[in-house]
Amino acid sequence: MSAPLFDLLRRAPDVEAPDLVAVDATDRLLLDEAAAALAVCDPGQVVVVDDSYGALTLGAVALHGAVDVRVHQDLLVGEQALAANAEHAGLTGSYRSLPLDAALADGARVVLVKAPKALDALREIAEVVAAGAAPDVTVLVGGRVKHMTHAMNDVLRDSFDDVSATLARQKSRVLVARGPRPGRSSFPKEHRHADLDLVVRAHGAAFAGTKVDVGTRALLRSLDGMAPGAVTALDLGCGTGVLAVALARSRPELTVLAADQSAAAVASAAATAEANGVRVRVIRDDAAATVPDASVDLVVCNPPFHVGAAVVTTVADRLFAAAGRVLRPGGELWTVYNSALRYKPTLSRVVGPTEVADQDPKFTVTVSTRR
Repeated sequence: MSAPLFDLLRRAPDVEAPDLVAVDATDRLLLDEAAAALAVCDPGQVVVVDDSYGALTLGAVALHGAVDVRVHQDLLVGEQALAANAEHAGLTGSYRSLPLDAALADGARVVLVKAPKALDALREIAEVVAAGAAPDVTVLVGGRVKHMTHAMNDVLRDSFDDVSATLARQKSRVLVARGPRPGRSSFPKEHRHADLDLVVRAHGAAFAGTKVDVGTRALLRSLDGMAPGAVTALDLGCGTGVLAVALARSRPELTVLAADQSAAAVASAAATAEANGVRVRVIRDDAAATVPDASVDLVVCNPPFHVGAAVVTTVADRLFAAAGRVLRPGGELWTVYNSALRYKPTLSRVVGPTEVADQDPKFTVTVSTRR
């Protein structure tokens, strides 16, 4: 029965590539390990966190009879893929998408989690679940063995009495946590960067956490030279909102918008703006899809270039194309990337004439002018 369902699932609208799949061994192992617990759940008692493209949610429904599944996915493309896959499978309406908050975990008896990369992301999930789930909840956290660490067990033990690990299968493993210990949330975390005179707040899944990564720092050095006379600016893929906040603070005449497809990033950027006393509008959006064409004077972008363990340049390509669409003629895209990736020809093609503004052996900063 599982093969027909899983054969229907696709990654779209996320990046498609030969080595990237919509269903993996971890999805299958989580569903198998959870089978007995899922069988005795009443409607609304199953929660899924960070389902990549819908395999866990739709598998729980179609293969194990789960009803009214509550789902949180940090990435918007994951939500969109789940919705599309649910429609293809005839399972629309079988789940609800919710934020990572108390309503997600309230009364839950089974929680399936795709293990996040960041320990802080796992910590925030564990804290939310422990605070609201039923006392007999079973939490199953699955991931690839090479990415699972003993530190994950320690994080779960901060919120649960009993943590154990299953045997590995097809290079995947599941951690099982029981006995929730409700406690106070430690998120968003906060750090003041004295060298930047900037406070950064971050939720668990936000890229770089409360740190300011070196790519962002490279763009910050070029801030004063960006698009003189600009009225509107967009921080595309904003993360914790450092660039947006820096622009809003240094150039009060700018109307600044920050956009990211990560729910944690959006919450973090809003919190960072509040902490620094500046006004930034923050939206959850995939590649500026809801931003009107030719409506922005300046775009700043520190794009990701990894999907999982693979270097996939099409992630950045989508953001560059989005910048080209939303920029007014004469508007500027300022971006930073690993110098080895050599994005300049792509930028020239999808945005306009591109010049190197700053470069060292590791990072290149470019400015592209919209044709």
